[in-house]
Amino acid sequence: MELWELDFEWLRIQHQIKERFNKETLPDLNAVLFLIGMQELGRWKQDFSKEEKQDLMHIAVCRLLSYEGYYEFEGRDADGWPHYRKVRALPANGMENQEIQLKRHAVRYFMELEAEWAAN
Repeated sequence: MELWELDFEWLRIQHQIKERFNKETLPDLNAVLFLIGMQELGRWKQDFSKEEKQDLMHIAVCRLLSYEGYYEFEGRDADGWPHYRKVRALPANGMENQEIQLKRHAVRYFMELEAEWAAN
């Protein structure tokens, strides 16, 4: 996917989330990661603690980077939280490249969800 296509799809995803949650502004990458983390957890609650929010974002990053084989899903703990193990080290790409990488995988993640929902 070329950079202009990524920008277009990322903006589309941001608008979908904004409309779905009736927000006034577009979500940033952190907000999208939080939502992916909640999707992966499989439950919603109104008031996650700060630590839980960080854990949800970590789950999202692990899930997205599993597309490239950096992390592998291990399973769920007794409370139902997903756990990943690092399979290989991430290259030092710089913040901007890491953000592009996460956006690219987030777009893929939401496109897969859309396809799954359309099939059901």
